[in-house]
Amino acid sequence: MSANQTLHTSAVNALTELLPTLTPLTYTVFPDRALLGGKVSQAVTASFVGALSADVALVLTDAEALAGAAGAENGLVSLEDVLRPAFERATAVLGAGVLAESRTEDASSLFADPETVIFELSGAGETAGWFAVRIREHANVSALRPPQESVVGKLGRINNVEMTLTVEIGRTRMSVRDVLELEPGRVIELDRSAGAPADVLLNGRLIARGEVVVVDQDYAVRITKILDVTEAVG
Repeated sequence: MSANQTLHTSAVNALTELLPTLTPLTYTVFPDRALLGGKVSQAVTASFVGALSADVALVLTDAEALAGAAGAENGLVSLEDVLRPAFERATAVLGAGVLAESRTEDASSLFADPETVIFELSGAGETAGWFAVRIREHANVSALRPPQESVVGKLGRINNVEMTLTVEIGRTRMSVRDVLELEPGRVIELDRSAGAPADVLLNGRLIARGEVVVVDQDYAVRITKILDVTEAVG
C-alpha cells in the first residue's frame, strides 16, 4: 500500500470513529463512481491546507434525521456543526494544517475526479453514505523538497497577507442537549484555571501563549511564550 493510500484509509477510519451515527460504520473503497449519479449533489464539504492539502466531502443517507436529532431546526447547530469533529479527526492524519469552514454544496465534481478516493460507508447491513478524499498540491509524500529559499525571501512574499489571530482562554465539551438548554445567566466551566495563560492561535493553529490584559478599556494579550513547532502541534 502506497503512502497516499495509507493516508486515505487513515482518514476514513478516523472519520467513522467519530461520526455520530446510531450504528457503528464500516467502509470499503467504492468501485464505480459513475453509479453515484445525483446522490452527491448535496454533500458536506471542506478543504484542508497544510504540508499536505486535501478536499473532503461526506454524503449521509440519513443526514436529515441526524440534523433533526441534533436540533438543527432550532438554528443553534447545523449539520456542518455536527460533522465538524469527524472532519477534524479525519484531516488530522495529514499533519499540521488548517481545516476551512464546512459547507453544504454540490460535490459532484469532487466525486467525479479520478484523483479522488471514494469510500462507501455501511451500517447494520445498509449503505449509510459516501466519503470522498482528494489529496492535492503537495500530495506526493515521498517527493524531495526543492532547494530551500531564504527565510527573508519567503516572508517577503506574504508580508501583506492578513491572517486571523485568536486568543482562547479555555474550552469545554458539551452535549447537543446541554447546548440547546443554554440560557442567559448560565455559567460554563472551562478546562483552565483562573490565571492560567491564554492560547494564541494563528488561523486556528497554536503559536504562542500569553496573559490577557486591558489597554485603554479594550482587551489585549501580552505574549509570554512563543511555541516551537513540536509544542504547537502537540
